[in-house]
Amino acid sequence: MIRLSIFAVVLAVLLLAQVPGWIAAIVAALFGFAVSYLFLGKLRAPVVQGVADRRSGKTQAPTDDEDVEDALERNDFLEGDGPAKR
Repeated sequence: MIRLSIFAVVLAVLLLAQVPGWIAAIVAALFGFAVSYLFLGKLRAPVVQGVADRRSGKTQAPTDDEDVEDALERNDFLEGDGPAKR
């Protein structure tokens, strides 16, 4: 969200300065990337670590699908909340 805000502000300033739209968009994108890379590293580090942990197999993302499958295997349902009976 911060990167998008930086992009929008720079783009608006460049467009108000009557810079052609495509040049303004490219400059705003480059400026937003550079500022976020330099100043938002603390926000990026935990995300990078989380991705690295997932790829190495240290952690797994919990999913609702896995919870449902586990409940089906254990027959662990609330009253009237089980699979349909035929």
